[in-house]
Amino acid sequence: MEEWVGELWHKMITRVADTRYPQAAVRLTQMQTTLGVFFRALGGDGGLQIEAVDATANPARRSLMQKLAGANTRIHLAWRDERALRLPPSVAWFDHSELNRDLYFWLTALGACADTVASGDDDWVCRNQQLTLLVLQRYPGLAGRYLRLVTEHLQQRPDIKSLPADDAAVERAIQQALHKPGSVDQLPAGKHPVQTVPLWLHPDPPIAAATTGNAAERENTSKQHRGDMRELDDIGRRQAEKVDEPENNRGLVTVRMENIFTMGEFINVDRGSEDEDDIDRAESVARDLDKLAISRNGKAAKATLKFDLDLPSASEDDTVLNDGLRLPEWDWKKQQLLSDHCRVILMRADEAEPCALPPHLSRTAKKLRNQFQALAPAKVWHRAQAEGQDIDLDAYLRFVTDRKAGHRVATGNLYRELRSGDRDLSCLLLADLSLSTDTWIDDDHRIIDVIRDSLFLFGECLHATGDRFSLYGFSTRKRDPIRVHAIKNFDEHYDATIRGRINAVKPGYYTRLGAGIRFATRELINEGSGKRLLLVLTDGKPNDLDQYEGRYGIEDTRQAVITARQAGLLPFCVTIDRKGNDYLPHIFGKGDYVVIHDPKKLPKELPHLYALLTQ
Repeated sequence: MEEWVGELWHKMITRVADTRYPQAAVRLTQMQTTLGVFFRALGGDGGLQIEAVDATANPARRSLMQKLAGANTRIHLAWRDERALRLPPSVAWFDHSELNRDLYFWLTALGACADTVASGDDDWVCRNQQLTLLVLQRYPGLAGRYLRLVTEHLQQRPDIKSLPADDAAVERAIQQALHKPGSVDQLPAGKHPVQTVPLWLHPDPPIAAATTGNAAERENTSKQHRGDMRELDDIGRRQAEKVDEPENNRGLVTVRMENIFTMGEFINVDRGSEDEDDIDRAESVARDLDKLAISRNGKAAKATLKFDLDLPSASEDDTVLNDGLRLPEWDWKKQQLLSDHCRVILMRADEAEPCALPPHLSRTAKKLRNQFQALAPAKVWHRAQAEGQDIDLDAYLRFVTDRKAGHRVATGNLYRELRSGDRDLSCLLLADLSLSTDTWIDDDHRIIDVIRDSLFLFGECLHATGDRFSLYGFSTRKRDPIRVHAIKNFDEHYDATIRGRINAVKPGYYTRLGAGIRFATRELINEGSGKRLLLVLTDGKPNDLDQYEGRYGIEDTRQAVITARQAGLLPFCVTIDRKGNDYLPHIFGKGDYVVIHDPKKLPKELPHLYALLTQ
């Protein structure tokens, strides 16, 4: 009974303290694609993504009811950084969903113009007023929308008459700045923090900590996991700190008993950790924390929350085939190409035993081979060959006639060979072998297994057509070295040896995609075919341990794709990343990529996609 009354009281007091309108809420997931188009239509940076923002501490004064309910301690405000435009995961400020949608569009417009107003040491109020004026000047069609938002929001703001004199002056200035942007040069000093302004960008956005660590610590743990897994799509990037795993066997520190109830300061005491079986509770905790403390204990997790974390494993090196190839890299901040910035080493699996096609692919491979043989040109006799299946009678008669006429002619080129015609086509498939491919799709398959099957079927199909093709895989660990695994080059015959190399592929480190594309471009550009196709197979966005994570990697990959096109190649990306539509249009263009939503369908879809691209 006591618990029931407590729960009822909590629901009632929380409902009374809540000043939002959940029945009219609009979620970012419903608007993300539309806002992305709107952002770029307004001239926003094409390299930025639309992402959900994390809640930050709300310093503003709270009402008595909010204090009793523990509500309104955190708030979602929009901001923009070099990587993304970050918007609230949901908007419920107004009692009409149309107004909440308008707020999303308004914040997106502010983000599109944010780079034209210098941040520097400008006052938060002045900066947002400048942004507002700039948006209204550039896009006068948004004036009516802004007026509706301001009119509704001013009714929600605190009553100036009920505030102390200092706070009243601050609130009066805020309302004036909203009603007449540009009319307030400086915000008066007040005793309490300013009440939230959802129509403006964040006054002091947090800076996300970079993901760092050494490769020795980053081992593969995904194969240990067999429990419930959930990916948080609407959670932003978290600040994090690395801590040591507490020692569970150290026990408590002995203290005097008279002090145990008077100790008020925080002490960082080692204590054991327990796995959280309830994934809903784990998600709730993850969303509430401002900063995550990360440690490793080597235990298998019962439940997993996915935070877009890509950790490399320490794997045994294969045979190195060369001393390294130096390649450039694009620094988007400096807007210049850094020459000889990356080093590529070509490797080959040293324990790849020749093997037959895996039995579970036999039926599919037979069906695809029959389909792809129809794409192969009709077989024709190639005459005057040094070797062949039959004697070329025309060449032989010319040879005998010349000899009888007294001419000195060399013996040779007297044979003919029946083989397929030339489609004047070459294809290089570059597969991402980063550690993220070690993620389990279901209880039986990992992404790397799907990629391996795709390479098998791709090789079987192209061997049936007779097209020239090569297969490479790559993974990276910073800019030196870029590990490129040679599976098949253009001059090698597809056979059991190549299948053995495919069977030996394994997850490596990270995805410095720009370097991989530049290497593939150098290989493919030497082919004399009229059509040269560069297929990129990946499971996520470009990333690496250093600054390559985020915007840097996206812009470098985009420049690598541009260079490939200028060289006459046809780059095309195949991804199984569900978020690929957010960044691939900027990298490859609108029509030069495809997202495979079900990874298990990739092995069958890849050959069909190749057939469409080469018709």
